[in-house]
Amino acid sequence: MDTLPAITPAPAANSPQSLVLEASHVYKSFGSNHVLMDFNFQLYKGENVVILGKSGSGKSVFIKCVIGLLQPDKGSIVVLEQDITSLRNEALDHLRAKVGFLFQSNALYDSMTVRENLEFPMRRHWLAGQQRNSESLVQEVLENVGLAHTINMMPAELSGGMRKRIALARTLILNPEIILYDEPTTGLDPITAREIGNLMLEMGRKYNTSAVIISHDMNCIKLVADRIVLLYDGKAYANGTYEELRRSQDNIVKQFFE
Repeated sequence: MDTLPAITPAPAANSPQSLVLEASHVYKSFGSNHVLMDFNFQLYKGENVVILGKSGSGKSVFIKCVIGLLQPDKGSIVVLEQDITSLRNEALDHLRAKVGFLFQSNALYDSMTVRENLEFPMRRHWLAGQQRNSESLVQEVLENVGLAHTINMMPAELSGGMRKRIALARTLILNPEIILYDEPTTGLDPITAREIGNLMLEMGRKYNTSAVIISHDMNCIKLVADRIVLLYDGKAYANGTYEELRRSQDNIVKQFFE
């Protein structure tokens, strides 16, 4: 197979200090189903990197490994200079507070108001003394996503796009250094999807976050991706910008851009 060369980040970003996530030779299988096979991945500070691949190719498995919900069979995943595979219990919880996860389903609590949903992540006792007044934080993140007026509403009263914004606000409230987005525009109409993509960019700049994004929405990918890693046969088959991969003559790469 004629794979694409890895694309090196800009020299200003490519320093040991700015590498925030590195997966090296990661393997993960479920019985005879070999999902990740020597998968390698890097994320630098301030980058938005999309993982692109077919359904069932292992994209969600990888980001679950990144936050310790799954353990790789082999390999290392270093997040903010800590090997996630060696952390346990409280140390893992502390690291997870620095890694936001925006679920495809939004994962809002239907029985809680928007305010209560946003306050929920701050209830861990070891966060209590580190955060500013929860009321001011809730107001701030709601204003940043343009939904300050929804603070006392229930999730059922919100549109799909509004629920996605609230889910992003809840992710941002702990000021994470990395955000993992799982299909952030699934189920949204094209206009709302574009609004969410623009909001992701805006919040990334405002909060100085790095992001790993799983998406099949090529319009969203074109808008938000600094780089794309194509996950194919368990490996990082291709790595480049949207335009570099779109112009590729490799048949495996081309099928994603047709």
